[in-house]
Amino acid sequence: MINFSSLLERLLYTHGRNGKKAALKNYIKTTPDPDRGFALAALTGNLEINHLSPKFYRELITEIYDIELFNMSYDYVGDLAETISLLWPTNSKAISKSLSLSEFIALIQKSPRDKQKEIISDFFNLHSQTERWAMIKLTMGGFRVGVSAKLVKIALAEYGKKELEDIENIWHGLSIPYLELFNWLEGKSAKPLIKFSKMFHPMMLATPFEAEKEMERLNPVDFYAEWKWDGIRVQLVLDEQIKKLYSRSGDNISESFPDILGSVKGNVVLDGELLVGKDFQPWSFNNVQKRLNRKKPSRAILNDLPAFIKLYDILFEGGQDLRGLPLQERKKLLKTWIEKNTSPRLGWSEIWPLKNWEDLKQQKINGSAEFDHEGVMIKLKKSTYTAGRPKGPWFKWKKDPNFVDAILMYAQRGHGRRSSYYSDFTFGVWKEDETVPIGKAYFGFTDAELKKLDNWVRKNTIKRFGPVREVKRALVLEIAFDNVHTSPRHKSGIALRFPRIHRIRWDKPINEADKLESLLIN
Repeated sequence: MINFSSLLERLLYTHGRNGKKAALKNYIKTTPDPDRGFALAALTGNLEINHLSPKFYRELITEIYDIELFNMSYDYVGDLAETISLLWPTNSKAISKSLSLSEFIALIQKSPRDKQKEIISDFFNLHSQTERWAMIKLTMGGFRVGVSAKLVKIALAEYGKKELEDIENIWHGLSIPYLELFNWLEGKSAKPLIKFSKMFHPMMLATPFEAEKEMERLNPVDFYAEWKWDGIRVQLVLDEQIKKLYSRSGDNISESFPDILGSVKGNVVLDGELLVGKDFQPWSFNNVQKRLNRKKPSRAILNDLPAFIKLYDILFEGGQDLRGLPLQERKKLLKTWIEKNTSPRLGWSEIWPLKNWEDLKQQKINGSAEFDHEGVMIKLKKSTYTAGRPKGPWFKWKKDPNFVDAILMYAQRGHGRRSSYYSDFTFGVWKEDETVPIGKAYFGFTDAELKKLDNWVRKNTIKRFGPVREVKRALVLEIAFDNVHTSPRHKSGIALRFPRIHRIRWDKPINEADKLESLLIN
């Protein structure tokens, strides 16, 4: 664990992208197999490990430390893993050779639930503070060290002097700990042979449509338009033996949607939007959220929240790679496939040719008002399917955001380079004479504004709850958001989707903040 913990520490305290990339390449170069493969799997979110909850670790540390001392320490440090790793007493008789990353993963994977506290305590006693911290991060999931899966793949490509696209194309067909990948990168073997028609493929994404600039530059007749559906982007992979459904990030979500997979067949890879509703008429995104992360949805859930997919594109058919064909050809092939392989869970996402930009603008406005569409997609007819976010062929033109003047209620410390600042803000609106929470936001402000907000929070704190501070009701935030949905988590009964701080209204009195009635869902 020494090398892995050192890597995490360096990534955490290195702010520049190039510095993080250099740290990753050095780790790949100096770390033996299989540890380096397991480390990269963990950093890219592909490692399946028995996760331990924050509650587990709180219970573990409070068995040897007074809970008030722990709470004060946590409040000061701001990060649970770091707090526990610092508080745990270091054993002067700690072993000179620590467990390797792969040895630790094997240990935690086979540990029975009733032995986990004992195993973790033994590990803590025999390893350094940094190793304890890394181990907690690993088992809780989510490192927050400023490294994306994309950056890991860029580091791999530069290390092996390969094209990033080549890494992307085979990544999801590789097996952890990626021995065949490293052998190829180091010139010890040929490029791994992957059956591309049976795996997830990185998706093609759109760039924001900057209306004034793009309308002057682009000819609308070269493009199709289609609705930007308010669900989650998915990829469906089918053949005689395989039925799998993947999220945009490549996570396998098949178990959560047996109603879709049970109704489809074929030898094909499809791209689309997963929605919830009946007769291919989508309900609100809130209903999609209720289906996510349910490994085994109940019969009631399946009946009450039926899922379906609006299909955008076809990538493979019968093992043939179609991604190099122009979009207009792929759309024809997709429509033919849907007609031959009818399913109550697979539908066609309507497209229409463009005549002029003003008509499309009006359609966008009408679609948002009448059907609550997120906006429109604008796709070049001759575009090939290229992984990533190439600039030019595909655009997203989202509806204008909504705004609400809300009151700051709570603040929590951030993570990584923000761990010493109060940067996560809970806000609410008036419900008669009290404020009720409607959401949380942690971006939309500059570094200078963050320092000013942090200073304000410290001066206006009225109560403390571990790393969270309740503040005096005295500051109004102008919040931008996409829409409102019901939420049992908030006392208000609602929550905002994609909230972000648009402006800090230092000038506005709180009695001019908005009321709950203005946001209630009819």
